[in-house]
Amino acid sequence: MRLLLVPVLGLALVAACATNPVTGEREFTLMSESQEIGIGRDSYSQIQVGMGFYDDPVLQAYVSGIGLEMARRSERPDLPWTFTVLDETAVNAFAVPGGFIYLTRGILAFLGDEAELAGVLGHEIGHVTARHSAQQYTQQIAGTVGLLAGAIFAPQAAPALFELGGAGLQLLSLRYGRDDELQADDLGARYAAANNWDPAGVQGMLSTLGRIDEARGDTERVPNWLSTHPDPLSRVSEVAPLVQQLRADRLNFITDEEEFLSYIDGMVYGDNPDEGITRGSRFLHKPLRFRIDFPTGWQIQNNPTEVVSKAPGANVYMLLQDVDAPAGVSLRDVAARSMTNAGFRLLRGTGESINGLDAFVGIYQGNMGGLGDVTMRAAHIRHRDTVYLVGGFAPQVLFNQSQAAIADSFRSFTPLTEAEAEAIQPNRIDMYVVRTGDTWSSIAELSGGLIEAPSLAIMNGENPGSTPQVGRRIRIVVAG
Repeated sequence: MRLLLVPVLGLALVAACATNPVTGEREFTLMSESQEIGIGRDSYSQIQVGMGFYDDPVLQAYVSGIGLEMARRSERPDLPWTFTVLDETAVNAFAVPGGFIYLTRGILAFLGDEAELAGVLGHEIGHVTARHSAQQYTQQIAGTVGLLAGAIFAPQAAPALFELGGAGLQLLSLRYGRDDELQADDLGARYAAANNWDPAGVQGMLSTLGRIDEARGDTERVPNWLSTHPDPLSRVSEVAPLVQQLRADRLNFITDEEEFLSYIDGMVYGDNPDEGITRGSRFLHKPLRFRIDFPTGWQIQNNPTEVVSKAPGANVYMLLQDVDAPAGVSLRDVAARSMTNAGFRLLRGTGESINGLDAFVGIYQGNMGGLGDVTMRAAHIRHRDTVYLVGGFAPQVLFNQSQAAIADSFRSFTPLTEAEAEAIQPNRIDMYVVRTGDTWSSIAELSGGLIEAPSLAIMNGENPGSTPQVGRRIRIVVAG
């Protein structure tokens, strides 16, 4: 949970014809190169605030070095190329116009070696050099001007934003057509080979990413690579002839699995405690020093501006977010203003103490867009100079069935001592040598359920039904 500021970018579109840098053909375009660069630069700080850059300068330099080496030998070497690892769990990589490429640490955990990393970077570079990202970005902006980019608590937006996740990410996750994808695959293989990385890394990363959707049931706040880059498995054979051609007269291509593993050994896997972390049904925030238990079995999403929890199979939601609380204003008045601004009216309420913290607890009625009229039980809780809203809402019939669980949840809001907060550590990637008798399930059990066996196999470039090779050094996930 972090503050996200994503103003809609102003974009002056001027229709023109230009030469495509990759194909050399004249094409209709609505964006000049200077506009591409401007969008990329404007988005950079927004992405940093909204998604977070992974705090590992050595890993950032490693990824950037590979990307820059390929970009400088592409058709557009003079763009201000920037390669950044995001502090996000989703398996994703995307390109913003102007040469700004982003990879999540989530995708790095699943890439097999340096050649596959080069394949992903080359693919995203291809979207920029062929101006796919510029064309898609133009269409995306045109279709989303006026899109609300804010918290789920905005009455007209819920529950749609629960499905969309963080604010404004639609503007950063561009879905390409099949022809664009195939061209980017080809370009990625060519850029990799031209810089001595094995072009088969493109096939390898497509195969790995294509398996993930079948094995993973989790829902990420950030769209994954499969949702923004369709049909990776079907494209493995499509790029095969080019890869074979590029490899025909070469034997010394770089794959460098050990080099790659040395950089991701110890990398955070899953939630980062600095932005809040989920452990089962419990959400803990290390810097803000609190914890809260959501109802057992409810899905939890830690979004940039709020944490949202949803009951399984029902339109019953809980949310946690901070609210504006000017100095000297009573908690009752803070609650009244925040709820009124959200379109809710107070039915009844009272001041309470929740685990030693001052709180105002009320029952409210309002409208939540697609849910229609809803009832909300909400607690405004003051903790360390911040007021937090913890609320549960649903249509009246469902609310009556769930309000006890909602009340139990916000009464679990508890301060953490400094020592308790410091004890919260992230899960990390670690290395393990396979022993006789090991299976993917038995190795996954070493993590205490932090990763499922199928995902662990895929993380190591294997099919979930395979048997791990004895003596092989593989990556696992260990608890913080």
